[in-house]
Amino acid sequence: MMLTLAVVVASQIAGVGRQLGALLLSIPVYVLFAAVMVPIGALAGRAARLDVPARRAIVFSGATRNSLVVLPLVLALPAAFDLAPLVVVTQTLVELIAMVIFVRLIPRLLPPRSASTPA
Repeated sequence: MMLTLAVVVASQIAGVGRQLGALLLSIPVYVLFAAVMVPIGALAGRAARLDVPARRAIVFSGATRNSLVVLPLVLALPAAFDLAPLVVVTQTLVELIAMVIFVRLIPRLLPPRSASTPA
């Protein structure tokens, strides 16, 4: 999976560099989405009475949109939509950075419960 991701990103990264100005407009949307999904995922996990590991999984799952799944469809669009594949790759790169941050952040936000702490 990582090899596929690397190949896909490598195939589009030059275009991302060329269109960076236009793509910068989309980055705050992706960052905001990831940030908003942290409390939403945590609350959804709590409402479902899930244990802490499952709550963490909900947060991670909610913050990723698996954008590369739609990339083949986006690549098939007419030339008028030539920015669309680059937007998808940019979204993926932002999500990867967010996931790296979440690996450190989420355990602090959703710490394991001690045996004396009520659910």
